[in-house]
Amino acid sequence: MSTTQPLVLAAELAAAWSDIQAHHRDLPDLASPEALIGESSSACGTRLNFERLLHEAAHGLAAAREIRDTSRAGRYHNRRFLLLASELGLAHPVEPHASSGFSQVTMGHETRERYAETIERLDRALGAHQLAVAGEGNHRAFRGPAARHGSSGGGVRVKAVCGCGRNVRVVPSVLAQASIVCGACQQPFKIA
Repeated sequence: MSTTQPLVLAAELAAAWSDIQAHHRDLPDLASPEALIGESSSACGTRLNFERLLHEAAHGLAAAREIRDTSRAGRYHNRRFLLLASELGLAHPVEPHASSGFSQVTMGHETRERYAETIERLDRALGAHQLAVAGEGNHRAFRGPAARHGSSGGGVRVKAVCGCGRNVRVVPSVLAQASIVCGACQQPFKIA
């Protein structure tokens, strides 16, 4: 990947964030657009796009207004997050997800129209970036800044069970890297 490709994408992310700020004056500046590029999955979603940027903007508004919009180390998105997301033009499910709450917000038609030009610019930059990354054989997914939630690994933990029935909570990608072996039965933990 060329060294300019991440810089171009970071610049487009910053420009898209500025476009959101034009409609939401109390949204703070995006400290590090580069932090949004190439991280693994979390309760916030896995795909970097404008809808995801609006999701992050809801967290930005929460920070600016000193509103606690998540719990469970940032995984569970509460009704305060939902109100902020709605303010940004994101629609939400009627019922919360058991582990991530109201994190699965989607962009409404009116919002898509308002930001059509911004979405087109960002999609072009993301497409070019993904082609460059795929050309290297280096596939990454977006997780969002771990620092925002105060966690180091991020991701939603799932139950893994060993042969004797003991269980641990683990991020699936961690378990995929190498087996975790039970100290009691010497069997690997596997996702239930």
